[in-house]
Amino acid sequence: MTRTLAGPTDHVVVVGAGLAGLSATLHLLGAGRRVTLVERDPGPGGRAGRLVRGGYLIDTGPTVLTMPDIADEAFAAVGERLRDRVELVPLHPAYRARFADGSTLDVHTDAEAMEAEVERFAGPAEAAGYRRLRHWLEQLHRVERRRFLDADFDSPLQLLAPDLARLAALGGFGRWESRIARHLRDERLRRVFSFQALYAGVPPARALAAYAVIAYMDTVAGVYFPRGGMHALPRGMADAAAAAGARFHYGQRVTRLERSGERVTAVVTAEQRIACDAVVLTPDLPVAYRLLGRVPRRPVRLTHAPSAVVLHAGCDRTWPGLAHHTLSFGRAWRRTFHELTRTGTLMSDPSLLITRPTATDPGLAPPGRHLHYVLAPCPNTDIGPGAADWHALGPRYRESLLRELDRRGLAGIAAAIEEECLVTPADWAGQGHGAGTPFSAAHTFAQTGPFRPRNLVRGTANAVLAGCGTTPGVGVPPVLLSGKLAAARITGGRPPAAARGRRRGPQARETRS
Repeated sequence: MTRTLAGPTDHVVVVGAGLAGLSATLHLLGAGRRVTLVERDPGPGGRAGRLVRGGYLIDTGPTVLTMPDIADEAFAAVGERLRDRVELVPLHPAYRARFADGSTLDVHTDAEAMEAEVERFAGPAEAAGYRRLRHWLEQLHRVERRRFLDADFDSPLQLLAPDLARLAALGGFGRWESRIARHLRDERLRRVFSFQALYAGVPPARALAAYAVIAYMDTVAGVYFPRGGMHALPRGMADAAAAAGARFHYGQRVTRLERSGERVTAVVTAEQRIACDAVVLTPDLPVAYRLLGRVPRRPVRLTHAPSAVVLHAGCDRTWPGLAHHTLSFGRAWRRTFHELTRTGTLMSDPSLLITRPTATDPGLAPPGRHLHYVLAPCPNTDIGPGAADWHALGPRYRESLLRELDRRGLAGIAAAIEEECLVTPADWAGQGHGAGTPFSAAHTFAQTGPFRPRNLVRGTANAVLAGCGTTPGVGVPPVLLSGKLAAARITGGRPPAAARGRRRGPQARETRS
């Protein structure tokens, strides 16, 4: 039986209006709780924020949306539907992979389309291997979804269930790269189904094969883009929460929590004191622990995932061959991961994610203009250049990045930029992210499942954590699930009988339609 908070939980204050906080808010509202949400920024979004520069509407956080059914669960908690608030556009292809030898591969989530593309790219034997790999990924997802992704843990003993044996039988406790290699011989194809290990913060050669479920999300379940940019998702969630009765206080940074013994009694900002029965904290772990005045004891310190440099570039042109998402792989592979996670040096032969959101939604830029997002993984500040170093290093790295893009077919990109924003580990650190990375704690074995920082903190009776640093982990779907799991710690996973008998406005409209 999963632990839930004891004592009153009628009024919950949620700190942070990012995806985790908004998910928790919607699930709490659906369970009949009164919710007040406090956000330091002027509006919702958190890491999935919005920057406006010269008519360019720039998403500051994630660019890839998978498994929208998890977001839909949050809307459904208050009787709404995701599609009524956010228009999702399926991406075809989900990605385009470009390799150093000049070859390209379009990654389709439709099985027949992808099988045909793999056969064109690498022959019929690899197409057959793809079919086997896809089946394995689907099995992996079925086993993991409810027991491991959508589950709270209080003890490693909770793993002792039939699904653990099923996961072991699927090879989930082997190595990600090795499991992919069982199905595909072409090294380029292996990259397409294992680069996602970087999201988990571990090289594919060392990452648990269980985390290949991220490849399922990217290459099987479908990739989507919200009309209006990724920021449209948190905006739609905030609108649904407001319609269901949530109160929002934007532009207010939480400075401290008032306590009485083990209970948090109020959330305090520079402007006001908000009494509460329970609190959900969604800032990154260092900030949440500082507010609580508690740091959980761990045998070893947390290992953080690599960070990233992101260049947002509004340009007067674009380049043929760029899909909505383009993976530009360098020749190096293992060396790249070694640099990112071991030596702490910048990638000597970078692999890059180039996103062109205006390929799907031209309205994100002025007429005739194009928006590009270039993500270059880099070491976090624990093992690589420190936050202070990046103030001088950032402009130099930007120049080298633009030269590399120019060599890879984006000729003249430096001259084409009209508006830009460069984000480095110094910026992530300034936002409170541990080790200067937006990807939080890496998904090593010692930081997986019941060993990951838990969403309950010893010594505090009525506070729950949510976000990518806690259960279940990094990425848009896990972060949305973290909000749901935090709400379940408070509500027990079901609304009280009185709340189930009440209908808010949106729920009543849904019933009549």
